Amino acid sequence: MDKHQISVGLDIGTTKIVAMIGRKNEYGKVEILGVGKSKSLGVHRGVVNNITQTIQSIQQAVQEAEAAASEKIEDVTVGIAGQHIRSLQHSDYITRPNSELVIDETDIDRLINQVHKLVMLPGEEIIHVLPQEFKVDGQAEIKEPIGMYGGRLEANFHVVVGQVSSIRNIGRCVKSAGLDLEGITLEPLASANAVLSQEEKEAGVALIDIGGGTTDLAVFKDGIIRHTAVIPFGGNVITEDIKEGCSIIEKQAELLKIKFGSAWPGENKDNEIVSIPGLRGREPKEITLKNLSKIIHARVVEIIEQVYVEIKNYGHEEQKKKLIAGIVLTGGGSQLKHLKQLVEYITGMDTRIGYPNEHLAGDSDEDIASPLFATAVGLVMDGLKRQDRKKAEQVAEEVVENEGEEEGTTTEAQQDIVTEEPKKERRSFLDKLTERVKEFLDNAE
Repeated sequence: MDKHQISVGLDIGTTKIVAMIGRKNEYGKVEILGVGKSKSLGVHRGVVNNITQTIQSIQQAVQEAEAAASEKIEDVTVGIAGQHIRSLQHSDYITRPNSELVIDETDIDRLINQVHKLVMLPGEEIIHVLPQEFKVDGQAEIKEPIGMYGGRLEANFHVVVGQVSSIRNIGRCVKSAGLDLEGITLEPLASANAVLSQEEKEAGVALIDIGGGTTDLAVFKDGIIRHTAVIPFGGNVITEDIKEGCSIIEKQAELLKIKFGSAWPGENKDNEIVSIPGLRGREPKEITLKNLSKIIHARVVEIIEQVYVEIKNYGHEEQKKKLIAGIVLTGGGSQLKHLKQLVEYITGMDTRIGYPNEHLAGDSDEDIASPLFATAVGLVMDGLKRQDRKKAEQVAEEVVENEGEEEGTTTEAQQDIVTEEPKKERRSFLDKLTERVKEFLDNAE
């Protein structure tokens, strides 16, 4: 099989590390060849805090995926999240030396590079600069200024900032596990690609990805990402509360949450009781489901309210910024019973659970189409997209070379790609970031 056709997503989470191998089938859907999952030991709230344990967990997940797919994994696309990620809005402008010429890529790159010079807190670096809309000579709401005339080019930007040391630590773990870093992607963006439709992104939607250690939020409107945030709470704090509130061990608390947990206390009758075996010769404990759901409810409300504050910060109450498609919940934490109803009750917005099955091949395993794997599926899709882009660039370069040698002998296939991709796509910041992290790791060896 052509090595370039497969892509590997590595989701380094707080509770689990997932390695997923996928490729595109003939219908353009993603076919998952193998999945490996291991318990994540060295990660706290999305940030690596024990390099050795994380490397072991990555290797375990990768070996499992390799065995399932009978493929050797070399390059991976990694997701970054964690409590150190924050975002801000920023406006900037450049004055063009010659307004007789049309605006092109270089002008936009110049404007974006200017945003990169923003002064950040120590240790922080700009990961992602996303232009929202442009203004040319005061004319507002321009989505694509390339090809227009104008002297002053302005734009509003959504700037995502993170701690560069945390990102390098992830790069270090990947490299030490014997893998190459093919790309870095923001996890909320990966999850969004896996579970949201283009219509939802146009209409306006908030994606809430409830993981083990963090809850990620990504807000889309008019097809553009408008706001991102990482809230340092997730499913683990709910388990922790059950453990404290019921005086039981963590393993039992986790099982209780998954099997009997509900986010809505009114659902359970007073006489519904679960008996939990006591530790070594002690009496079993009896816990009422009503109490269990009260504990869960209190913490879930806190998480949702924090997310809702972020959605309000984006400004969804303004008519122009209204999120018509409401909220989509994904991630392992979204599988909690009655969570959808609770989110609708708190926010007053339509809510659905996001499954990553829209982009998956029809015969995919049901387990893979679970919200638990949304980020991993998104990372595989991102890797495939990156490969397509590289391929298109190579073909375009070949065509240009061939044209120099002999005119008019382009094959039909090349012609198609060239007509589709006349301009070289602007390299994303995450590509540049990947290169910087790679360079840093090479020099640090």
